[in-house]
Amino acid sequence: MILLDATIVRGLAASLAVGILIGIERGWRQRQASDGGRVSGLRTFALLGLAGGLAGLLPELMAAVFCLAILASLVLGYRSALQRQSSLSVTGTLVAVITLALGFLATRNMVSEALALGAVTTLVLTMRGKAHAMLKGMSEAEVESIARFALVALVVLPLLPDQSYGPFDAWNPRQIWMVVVVVLGLSFLGYVASRRLGPERGIMITALCGALVSSTAVTAAYARRLRDGDGPAGALIAGIALASLVMFLRVQVLTMMLVSSAGRSLAIAMIPAFLVGALTTLLAVRAGRKPNEASELSLGNPLDFRPAVLLAGLVAVMAVIARWALDRFGDEGIIVALGLTGLMDVDAAVLTLAGMPKETLDARTAGLVLAVPVLANTAFKAVLALVIAGPRNQGWKAAAPLLASVLASAIGIGAASSLL
Repeated sequence: MILLDATIVRGLAASLAVGILIGIERGWRQRQASDGGRVSGLRTFALLGLAGGLAGLLPELMAAVFCLAILASLVLGYRSALQRQSSLSVTGTLVAVITLALGFLATRNMVSEALALGAVTTLVLTMRGKAHAMLKGMSEAEVESIARFALVALVVLPLLPDQSYGPFDAWNPRQIWMVVVVVLGLSFLGYVASRRLGPERGIMITALCGALVSSTAVTAAYARRLRDGDGPAGALIAGIALASLVMFLRVQVLTMMLVSSAGRSLAIAMIPAFLVGALTTLLAVRAGRKPNEASELSLGNPLDFRPAVLLAGLVAVMAVIARWALDRFGDEGIIVALGLTGLMDVDAAVLTLAGMPKETLDARTAGLVLAVPVLANTAFKAVLALVIAGPRNQGWKAAAPLLASVLASAIGIGAASSLL
């Protein structure tokens, strides 16, 4: 009996806590209203949460009647307020219903869930100003991108079968599409950050945000500016180096998410490259520390559906090539296949390895193999910077940090081979 009483008290306390938490935000929101002009505030929501908790202790029929009576009184109260004010948001009514429901859950052995949802509800309510500002600043293309991402992640993904098909059983539709969802999500974060911060915040911030979408795009854009003398050379070179630095981190994060067993050996192989990249970035920043403004990079829309389909196709093709190379040449075949993939897209190389059976490579070898496309992609960007900027201008200075990172990566792979 003591345990039952303690459970009831805990549930009622949680019901009251949820109501108070939401009521604080609601009361603060209406703090400027005159006495008697508030539809509901701290006391009302605290009592609503407690009422929901009491309903949870009643038999189901009585609980239903009790909740319906409370909801009817809420509707009548908001109807009266609407007649007086001629304009009233429906948010308050919905929040009242949610508060009642959370109080009910708290006394139905779902205390943690009720408290968590109460915190989330309060957070959403406090984001009103930011949410409105965000919506006003969004373009039609961005709204369409969100809808496309919802389609890719919430509609297409669950419908795809989770089993192997095709040559060498290389194609798992759901697995391929899942990694596409992950990459698109990361790309969209970088796209939004770049759009919101704006190019006026400086070359370095633009490079940082743009590299989340494509470090190759940043390299090409800044190499063109170096060739044309459009901006401080030191800052542009630092932006190219920083973009590659972000790529190292992005690949490591993606590997930990999709091929976690390979994360340790990849990190050991990439530490020298990361340190060299960080040092060269710092030196370039110090050399070009002048006020500057960055012109906007043309990054495109990372949630355009066509690139997503192309990426899925690339991963599917490379999965077959990697399986064939493994069957024909062993581990060396996979290294060549992923290296070629990395020239086009480092993320695709990670996705290809993630789609292979776990027993294909041991953890140590998998991490070292993933370092190869990082090397290939970094070397490709070095050549790109040199060719676009021109060897007689700043091309060699732009390529030097990337080439140094490639050398450091090679040393890191050798160190990892001996340490692991």
